[in-house]
Amino acid sequence: MSAWKDRENDPRIDGIASSMRVISDFPKPGFKFKDITTLLLNPEAFKNTVDLFVERYTGKEISVVAGVEARGFIFGPPIALAIGAKFVPLRKPKKLPGAVISEKYVLEYGSDCLEMHIGAVEAGERALVVDDLIATGGTLCAAIKLLEHAGAQVVECACVIEVPHLKGREKLNGKPLYVLVETE
Repeated sequence: MSAWKDRENDPRIDGIASSMRVISDFPKPGFKFKDITTLLLNPEAFKNTVDLFVERYTGKEISVVAGVEARGFIFGPPIALAIGAKFVPLRKPKKLPGAVISEKYVLEYGSDCLEMHIGAVEAGERALVVDDLIATGGTLCAAIKLLEHAGAQVVECACVIEVPHLKGREKLNGKPLYVLVETE
């Protein structure tokens, strides 16, 4: 589902979209990086972003909000606090102390790995995965696999931005995805 398709009914969506910028040739030549830092500099747009997610997930019995490093750490904690869930950081390798489980994945410009503390999630917990952007879907797929390996039920993935032409949504194996803004 996409709030973007219903933006004429909620002016906050256009405000969020217009608060972001695109950086050409980052992180590699030929790429157009969707930069949320300008959204974060706009308190109204930032608040509206969090509020839209909180409105969607309040009352859905979600007990875990898992944020993908690093920008999922920006949006995940305020969502978790507002809906009464715990926040679980999904980190890059060797960033978490103690025992972890890991999942490798492919990005549109390379490969990486996500890790999660063993015991951070209990079997049967209902989880929401939060990140700033879905492009090819590799990062969200890795996050889903980590949580499901621990026994959690991933209810939905939530991203501020989707790049639809990269078809990341199709790689989520039917997991629901909610996005606020679609871009090229």
